[in-house]
Amino acid sequence: MNIPSAWRDDLKRYPPKPFFREQSIWAVAIYRFGQWNDRQRRGALQWILNKTYWLLFRIVETLTGISIPKMVEVGAGLRIHHFGNIFIHSNVHIGANCTLRQGVTIGNRHEDGPVPVLEDDVELGAYAQILGGVRIGRGAKIGAMSVVLCDVPPGATAVGVPARIVEEHDEPPRIVPAGPIRMRA
Repeated sequence: MNIPSAWRDDLKRYPPKPFFREQSIWAVAIYRFGQWNDRQRRGALQWILNKTYWLLFRIVETLTGISIPKMVEVGAGLRIHHFGNIFIHSNVHIGANCTLRQGVTIGNRHEDGPVPVLEDDVELGAYAQILGGVRIGRGAKIGAMSVVLCDVPPGATAVGVPARIVEEHDEPPRIVPAGPIRMRA
């Protein structure tokens, strides 16, 4: 079997021997397998492999808490740091070299509503929620626990609930440490 280049690019972003170290690679592997199988010629073998995909998808989804249906369009080089509670709507588009962390949800705000598009090199912090027909620009960073309900320009950093832009650059942004937490009276 010829290994697709997207899968090779995914593996490059993981440490050596990731199957024994990071359960998130299991979900990425099953996703890529489902995509590969959908491109095969229709027939008995493809039908059997499709049933195998769905069985493996449910097992890995249950074990890892990561749901990336094969209908999602994901560019090469997907990296998931940590695993658990990652849910991606089946119509979402994710660009190349994107990074997701635990607890991320990417989906619609309303049933049958529009879904997000993530351009290349986007990073999502832990428990970030990207909802509705928004576009996250190339190289944007979304802070942990942020809820994004509107577009984020390329190279920008967005944080908060709802998310607001705190940094915007023409070149890729650098990570800015968060300041002290201030409680409102």
